[in-house]
Amino acid sequence: MTTATPSLSIFDHLWTNARLVVATMFVCCVLYTLLILGIGQTFTPFSANGYLLYNDKGELVGSSQIAQSFTKPEYFWPRPSAVDYNAAATGGSNLSPASKELRERAEKTIALYGATESNKIPADLVTASGAGMDPHITLAGAEYQLDRVAAARGLDKAVVRGLIQEHATIPGGPLTNAPIVNVLELNIALDALTKK
Repeated sequence: MTTATPSLSIFDHLWTNARLVVATMFVCCVLYTLLILGIGQTFTPFSANGYLLYNDKGELVGSSQIAQSFTKPEYFWPRPSAVDYNAAATGGSNLSPASKELRERAEKTIALYGATESNKIPADLVTASGAGMDPHITLAGAEYQLDRVAAARGLDKAVVRGLIQEHATIPGGPLTNAPIVNVLELNIALDALTKK
């Protein structure tokens, strides 16, 4: 004797599918997110929170991974930005090397630094990075600005040079030999030094 299987209505199918969707969304959107957040906060809280930097008063001043505009003479200046340091709109200018606009921007930057034929400016201080938000300059770019920053802060050049060297890192380790300096970290250290 066989028993007939009751047929499910379309509403039963929809209700089953709806429960499956809710369960899947809960696992993927809530549980998975909390798990990854927990792992990040436990093992790498600095990077998980966006590499946030604070000044000596404990005030949030920015992220070490995003360039900021500094224009006062007592600060080290970052690379130019094609997006005006707007992290919500990162990207390059896509201007060709022969572009008149690019040339004018470079000439303006060169004049701002007071570069001359005998006092050549490092290329990174004149050219924007691909995303327009590179927080680093080369060691040569930092040392190029040393005289201006030391004079504006009334500091001995050797002190400022020591601070630059202290903040210089080689990102590729032994595979590269081009030290770079994080501009925001260096400027925070400068502020802390002059407030002592």
